Amino acid sequence: MQEQNYKNHSRMVPLFHYVTFLLIIAIITGSAIKLYRSYSTGMFGLMTPVLFLLIGFTLVLVAWYARVFALKAQDRAIRAEESLRYFAITGNLPDSKLTMGQFVALRFAPNSEFVELAHRAVKENMKPSEIKKAIKDWKADHNRA
Repeated sequence: MQEQNYKNHSRMVPLFHYVTFLLIIAIITGSAIKLYRSYSTGMFGLMTPVLFLLIGFTLVLVAWYARVFALKAQDRAIRAEESLRYFAITGNLPDSKLTMGQFVALRFAPNSEFVELAHRAVKENMKPSEIKKAIKDWKADHNRA
C-alpha cells in the first residue's frame, strides 16, 4: 500500500464519487428532456418522464445521505477513539473546545505529536488542514469511509 501523507490521504471511490453521480445526472437529464418533449407535443405521456425525474432526484438524495450518514458515524467514532487516546496518554480528557474537524485531523498525528498538536489546535484555533500540515510524522489511516 502506498505511504499516506497530507497530499494523498483523501479517499475517492471512483464508482461512487464519479460513476454513480454521472449515472444519476444522466437519468435526471434524460427524463427532463423527455418531460419537455412530451409537454411540448401536447401533455400526452407525462407520467413516465415525471416519475423518472422523481426517481433521479430521489437517487441524488439517497446517494448524498448515504455518504453524509457514513461520514457522521465515522466522525463520532474518531472523536471517541482520539479522546480515548488523549486520555491514555495524559490521564485527562481532551479540551472541550476541540472541534469535530480538529479531532478528525488529529487522528493522523502520532502519539509523540498528538498532545502538543491538540493543545495548539485549541490555543491557535487551527483549521483541520493546518493541523494536518503541522504533522511531521504522518500516521496513516487506511480504514476510513
